[in-house]
Amino acid sequence: NIDPTRRYLYLQVLGGKAFLEHLQEPEPLPGQSCSTFTLCLHFRNQRFRSKPVPCACEPDFQDGFLLEIHKDSLGDGSKMVDATTMLSICDPVHMVLIKTDTCGETTLVASYFLEWRSVLAAENGITNVAVELLGVGTESKVSVGVLNIRLEMYPQLNKTLSSEITNTQFTLERQKTAEKERLFLVYAKQWWREYLQIRPTHNTRLVKIFAQDENGVNRPVCSYVRPLRAGRLLDTPRQAARFVSVLGHESAAVIGGGGGKQEQWCTLLAFLCRSKGDCEDHANLLCSLLLGFGLEAFVCVGTKAKGVPHTWVMTCGSDETITFWESLTGHRYLHRPINPDEPPLAEQPKPLYPYRTIGCIFNHQKFFGNCQPSDAVEVCVFDLHDESKWKPMSGEAIKSVCPPGATSSVPPFPPLCASTIDAAVTSNEIEVQLRVLVSEHRKDLGLSTVWDDQLSYLLSPALAAYELERTTGVSAGNEEFQDAVRRAVPDGHTFKGFPIHFVHRNARRAFATCLRSPFCEEIICCRGDQVRLAVRVRVFTYPESACAVWIMFACKYRSVL
Repeated sequence: NIDPTRRYLYLQVLGGKAFLEHLQEPEPLPGQSCSTFTLCLHFRNQRFRSKPVPCACEPDFQDGFLLEIHKDSLGDGSKMVDATTMLSICDPVHMVLIKTDTCGETTLVASYFLEWRSVLAAENGITNVAVELLGVGTESKVSVGVLNIRLEMYPQLNKTLSSEITNTQFTLERQKTAEKERLFLVYAKQWWREYLQIRPTHNTRLVKIFAQDENGVNRPVCSYVRPLRAGRLLDTPRQAARFVSVLGHESAAVIGGGGGKQEQWCTLLAFLCRSKGDCEDHANLLCSLLLGFGLEAFVCVGTKAKGVPHTWVMTCGSDETITFWESLTGHRYLHRPINPDEPPLAEQPKPLYPYRTIGCIFNHQKFFGNCQPSDAVEVCVFDLHDESKWKPMSGEAIKSVCPPGATSSVPPFPPLCASTIDAAVTSNEIEVQLRVLVSEHRKDLGLSTVWDDQLSYLLSPALAAYELERTTGVSAGNEEFQDAVRRAVPDGHTFKGFPIHFVHRNARRAFATCLRSPFCEEIICCRGDQVRLAVRVRVFTYPESACAVWIMFACKYRSVL
């Protein structure tokens, strides 16, 4: 479905080479599962995903992607865009390489920004490039492998540009970006000096102005956040918080001990494609979604118990109520500051949130350093207009290095993708696997297993109610569930049920976790007269194929005293 009046870039990935980490990989046998590579692309609000290919020293990528050059923008959409206009489009093609192992665990292998405009100076509008991918985090200087990429303009350009023109344009853009970044750095240093002069103890506060992305590039923290609209994929801010909380939580890997945390804030595409990341990635995404829903949201940088660095999200209501949002769990907490000047016997609010100190807050337009006498969250007053409490950064300075004002050093945000998972089919698959695992486990203990399908079905409303409560904070429908269970369990029989929640879809892993819980183990290994077992699985799908998986095990048996 090519629109002949539009200009496209046809990007082909024609295999890879020198992925030396996979030099020793044996050829996978037919039907045997093996680790795979998947390439994810984002260009001007369009996202693509390659077919997974087995990991090898020379992975066999053979994929073509048709990227529309002027999607949703550049004014006159009906006119065919010419080479000169395209030269001014500085959005790169962001490519993220993901490795998926045999258990379905994903790792981020590389993140690369492809400069596609070299094709504008190529003869016949076709060019071949060998792209060297570098690793991420601590390995951002190490080569991972090389991808062979062929770029082609479609339809062909009537007149190509000279390579001098394209190179001059690239050099100018680089100089302009570098100059903006240099000026911002000078400003940030000056701001930090002033901040330290307020109180010497400020140098221990967590005031984070720059953070390293997965490629080891230092970027202003404000550039990791911007209003993100989820289209029709999420309906409410609370649902957005639930979605962010079901994305996996994993800190960046550190080679060797020492207990130090490797800091790595991911670009949004890398976080979404891997569908897991650290608390900073979750907080940046949640803040961006809440800004998209029209709330005044900030990312907070501080510590939780035992001085562990942490980031979370805060929203300021128009009536000055302050709400904290924990991006890893979806929980919300109201903040009422304790007044240290009150008499000692005065009733003080008890904080329910896990946060201890707060050093700074920021979003896509603002940055504030906390300059109150104490950085403890419980006594913190969030009057952001009072410069004696919060030292602001110049909005102009932030705008110069953050979109939409900034040039190409900051990647644009990709749109969210709808889930590709069929909730009913997946729920069924996991349930069937769990039944087999339970039967085998009981067989090992010398117990027979009789399943009660009706009782299993009756557990559905409870699982739906648990998810509804996680999303909205409102619990509903519990009376009907209890009533149905009472009717299903005859007099003199005992009913036991145990719900548990996962964000992965691996039945074997889930079962192993369940067995570690004494309550659940008691149900699965239940002995007695007329024992009937039940299990129900309900998968709730979210954008980006994230899932909340609820499992409930239950049993009923005759009570013999």
